Parts: sequence; C-alpha cells; structure tokens
Amino acid sequence: MTASAAKDISAAEQTRAARIGAWLFRHRSWLPLLFLGIVLVAPGGATPLEWIVGGILILIGEAYRMGGVAAAGTETRRRSRAVQRLVTYGVFAWSRNPLYNGNFLIWMGFVVISGVLWFLPVAILLFAIEYSLIVRYEEGVLESIFGEEYLSYKRRTPRWLPRPRSTRAEADGYHWAEAWRSEISTFLQYVVLVAVFVIKSRRARPS
Repeated sequence: MTASAAKDISAAEQTRAARIGAWLFRHRSWLPLLFLGIVLVAPGGATPLEWIVGGILILIGEAYRMGGVAAAGTETRRRSRAVQRLVTYGVFAWSRNPLYNGNFLIWMGFVVISGVLWFLPVAILLFAIEYSLIVRYEEGVLESIFGEEYLSYKRRTPRWLPRPRSTRAEADGYHWAEAWRSEISTFLQYVVLVAVFVIKSRRARPS
C-alpha cells in the first residue's frame, strides 16, 4: 500500500473491529449455514403457528432487503469498494443497514420454522456480533470514500432500528428488475430450506 493510498483510508476502517469485519464481509454468504446446520440436526419440528410467524418474518425481511437492493444496486451489495454513490433515500433513509436488517429477519424466520426455538437467542447473539463487526468495516470504507458526506448521513440516520421517513429518490433511484434478477438465487435457497424444514417437521411428528 502506498503512502497516498493509506491517507485515503479512514481511521474507522483501520480499527481492529473493522479488520475482523472485513474478513466476515468476504465470507458472509456461507456463515449462516453454520447455525442452520445446528437447527437442521437438532430435534424438534415447527407447529402451524411457528410456520406462520416464521413465514411472516421471512416475507417482511425479504421485502425490506429488496428495497435496499433496488436502491443500492447489485454491484454495491457484492463489493463494498464498488460504491460509486452514497444512497440515502428509500429504506436507506430509515436505517443505514437495511439489507442486514432484512437478512436478520429472514434468518430468524428460518430458525422459527425449524421448531428449535431454544436456539433463537443464540442466533440473535451470533448475528448481532457478526453484523456489528461487518458494519464497522463497511462504515469505515464509506467514510474513506465519501468523507464528510457520509459522516453527515451517519449523524442523521440510525444504524439499526428503522426510523421511517419519506425521501425523494434520485432520477434513476430504483432498479427493481435488476433487483429481482439478483434475488432469484436467494429465492431458490428459500425454497430448498423450506422443503428441508417441511421434511424435518414431518419426521418429528409422533407416529
């Protein structure tokens, strides 16, 4: 890294938490599989009420996530340093991390439909740690790229708990078709997981 490049990296991006978050960011696609493996092998099956509650969490989470993907663009979602514009409208005006908010609800929904409710507080803790570290990295990167523009957005927008407010999108603000295409593989994962948990619930029923 050259001296000039180092000057472009914010102090927030150079913290230990941000460095750990950078590693987690690179591996975030498969990390949830670790705890899903636990709820798949743990005994128990979901009740009809748990299926309803879990399904609602997944739907709300995916709607929230889709709003974020459509506003931010798919390239930004995959590579944090590919950011070319700071998105501050739509669900990004509600909180700074709408995709992670959506992901959290989705994965908690799958824990509920697994029927292994004792694991829910463990899953909440694991995701809280993982996402907190990843966000330390991403916020450091955004501060490096956008400087005061990002710091101003950071001051007026909560990190996690949404605070809904109306904002005007940019001229090319939303890319819904691109977002839907990007989420096809995610939807297929949902279908597979739901099928697996249906089988698990049926096997858990007393004969």
